[in-house]
Amino acid sequence: AAGGRALRWANGRVPAREFRASPRARIAMPSWVIDRYGSNDVLRFTREMMFPIIHFPNEVIIKVHAASLNPIDLSMRSGYGATALNMKRDPLKLKAGETEFPLTLGRDVSGVVMECGLGVSYFKPGDEVWAAIPPWKQGTLSEFVVASGNEVSFKPKCLSHTEAAALPYVGLTAWSALNQVGGLNQSNCSGKRILILGASGGVGTFAVQLMKAWNAHVTAVCSHDASTLVKKLGADDVIDYKSGNLEEQLKTLPLFDFILDNVGGSTEKWALDLLKKWSGATYVTLVTPFLINIDRLGVADGMLQTGVTVGSKTLKHLLKGVHYRWAFFMPSGPSLDEIAELVDSGKIQPVIDEVFSFSEVPEAFLKLEGGHARGKTVINVISRQ
Repeated sequence: AAGGRALRWANGRVPAREFRASPRARIAMPSWVIDRYGSNDVLRFTREMMFPIIHFPNEVIIKVHAASLNPIDLSMRSGYGATALNMKRDPLKLKAGETEFPLTLGRDVSGVVMECGLGVSYFKPGDEVWAAIPPWKQGTLSEFVVASGNEVSFKPKCLSHTEAAALPYVGLTAWSALNQVGGLNQSNCSGKRILILGASGGVGTFAVQLMKAWNAHVTAVCSHDASTLVKKLGADDVIDYKSGNLEEQLKTLPLFDFILDNVGGSTEKWALDLLKKWSGATYVTLVTPFLINIDRLGVADGMLQTGVTVGSKTLKHLLKGVHYRWAFFMPSGPSLDEIAELVDSGKIQPVIDEVFSFSEVPEAFLKLEGGHARGKTVINVISRQ
């Protein structure tokens, strides 16, 4: 898929476009923002959010048709990761005295390209696209959002914008953990035993489907009321973590080749004992102290503490015959190209818990905050998707 992207660039399918410089260009748009960190009452609707500007030749402006919420939006609303994200936003501290506010949350977008930078030839205005916007950029709970061209992909043809908005962030997070960090792919998964902890959330439901698309044997851990959904997605074995001691239940099963941990906490203390020793078996967790360390200790000490922690854990488990890894969301248009192919071939489908209108964003946050979601919480920015 990435090769196809490069080929279409080389063939010059779409001529490069100039920057918009018309005095008729809009200067404000509707958006949900926060002006400080806190609970749900910090969310504020405004019609005066600054319209996004193309600063670099490879950027595009997308008219947002649908967005969705992820746990990171709840965390960012409360200030989680602010130190690290502000460092990423302004690494040289050139904007002294300025803050990140007003800040728009929301990472997923499905919509239509409105404008392209000078260096963009792969997309043109009118193209239907999807993307996951990195957390250090302004988010997607707005009428428009700007993204780098290498973060954007053509939306799967078989999905509406509402359906498509449920997939990019969770899909790329799972893709990072399973493929880029875990080394799993279509050619090496057949017959491998995969354990997914936290299988009924956004990342978990995507991971189950991806592993089944690659012919792995999947054991999924979730609550009993989500078991029907997870089985429908293809899981071979479903374990109810509420029905007894989870560790003891899993110990009765054959050992695993790979574990994806979406839960964290005390799970890490015993989960690695479920892996096949000295076989290349790998444990990957998405719950890490990286941003917490930086928030608590500052950039330098936080990064040092993080390095010591992951290094010591990696060595400790390597000496026991298993691999220990951390994984993070990584924006990637080429990876979304591959995910779109899987979606259009019917191997992956969006899992949506509930859909809200753009006027109901605070209610959508409360829904997500309540926990136990079965898939994604989606926001229709433009109604009638």
